[in-house]
Amino acid sequence: MNDSARAGSRAEQGRPRNERGGTVAGGGQGRRAPERAGMAAQRGAGRSRTAPAAAPAGVPVAKNDEVLLDIIGLTHEGEGVGRADGYTLFVQGALPGEKVRAKVLKTKKQYGYAKLLELVESSPHRIAPPCPIYDQCGGCQLQHMEYAAQLAWKRQLVVDNLERIGKLQVAKAESAADEANEAGGSVTVLPTLGMDEPWRYRNKAQVPIGAAEGGLVGGFYTRGSHRIVDMETCLIQHEHNDAVVATVKRLGRELGISAYQEESGRGLLRHVVVKKAFRTGEMMLVLVTNGRDIPHADAWIGSIREALPDVVSICQNVNTKETNVIFGPETRVLWGRDVIYDYIGEVQFAISPRSFYQVNPVQTEVLYNRTVAYAGLTGSETVIDAYCGIGTISLFLAQHAGQVYGVEIVPEAIEDARANARLNEMKNVVFEVGASEDVIPAWKEQGVDPDVIVVDPPRKGCDPRLLETILQMKPERVVYVSCNPSTLARDLRVLEDGGYRTVEVQPVDMFPWTVHVEAVCSLVYKGL
Repeated sequence: MNDSARAGSRAEQGRPRNERGGTVAGGGQGRRAPERAGMAAQRGAGRSRTAPAAAPAGVPVAKNDEVLLDIIGLTHEGEGVGRADGYTLFVQGALPGEKVRAKVLKTKKQYGYAKLLELVESSPHRIAPPCPIYDQCGGCQLQHMEYAAQLAWKRQLVVDNLERIGKLQVAKAESAADEANEAGGSVTVLPTLGMDEPWRYRNKAQVPIGAAEGGLVGGFYTRGSHRIVDMETCLIQHEHNDAVVATVKRLGRELGISAYQEESGRGLLRHVVVKKAFRTGEMMLVLVTNGRDIPHADAWIGSIREALPDVVSICQNVNTKETNVIFGPETRVLWGRDVIYDYIGEVQFAISPRSFYQVNPVQTEVLYNRTVAYAGLTGSETVIDAYCGIGTISLFLAQHAGQVYGVEIVPEAIEDARANARLNEMKNVVFEVGASEDVIPAWKEQGVDPDVIVVDPPRKGCDPRLLETILQMKPERVVYVSCNPSTLARDLRVLEDGGYRTVEVQPVDMFPWTVHVEAVCSLVYKGL
């Protein structure tokens, strides 16, 4: 997601379950909740009832019905959207433009879910997923869709949200040059910036551990459940991450290490977390345990060191709480260093066990370069970086600005940010702990008058008080980095109503083969 290190408290939390809902894109349709999906969809399709079942009053289908559907869009979770007699059904694995036969699984008053049974007409964008457990694993949602089509869909997802939630006029053209010919006031949404090689891009693996016959298993949660699918390789993880996880599981089985069980609260190993520095090659292993004592710790650590020479840091995090949050409050070094080092561009970063660091380093540099470009820096500007996390964007900006101020509510993140500033010998950066909406007004009272404010909030978007603060301070430019198109659109509406104009939006594909898309937006103050 985005860099805000919302670090030890939020960014390292697991999301073992996929949440329903989101936004439909494709065919120009959008929704914020399933109840409003497919409102302009093509109507109708045949159905055959194979077993009678009770359904909400007025719903034209029932559980176990088989229906023929034209798929007219995708939800935010990557499910195909079809209509049966005007009723919306979501079908996992179906793509826009397809005709499918599906079995109704569940019905609610305004929408339901169906299982894909047969492709009657396939999309030209459909491909065979290369991952052997794609249908079971919930880590990716779009491996059955060719990559170029994913990029187009992600752009449309952003457009749909800007138009429907933000009430913004989006230019029909997809380039800044063409946009100049459009009517004034429209927003340019550029084509999504994708990857030349959209595989093996993740530098961090967070693998839940479970038990099966033969000992430890680890992989991903099955879609919508807490059942762990064991895997030896993940095509979006760096190969070295796979190797570390496989070795830890093998050695754990040999030593009789037990797996944590949610139901009973017993067992030791909860998660294996691996971090890989792409530029330096250094690796960190974090064993998340249900208790401090590790049986056969010396033998385990010694075997890991012997088998994995690239690992320069082995740490333990203790989490004894009944929670979906991965990390607990205590972290200690079992062997080696307490950090590994990596670079984004020319800026070096120290990465600790709990510090958040963008998981796709290639696309992070793309995202940050566009952020700097939208900030319009000439070397003399004062910039405020709200939600600064461990300082990744702040330090990137500091290379081109006169003075940068970063604020973050997580104390550990600010400690990391200050350490990273010292590491890079950057003295034109100030970091402070606190809520942006409290700290930034205090800075203003101290005479800080920003030319640019950069925001990079969590998925819930900016705090309303921060938006009010921005509107009161009226910086010349605002750069909004977003990991959630719907909250982005909501916040842009507030800024537009306060005198800003959204000029350009650049979607960036940080997570190929998933439904997630990041975007960076350029806003300029025009006054009221």
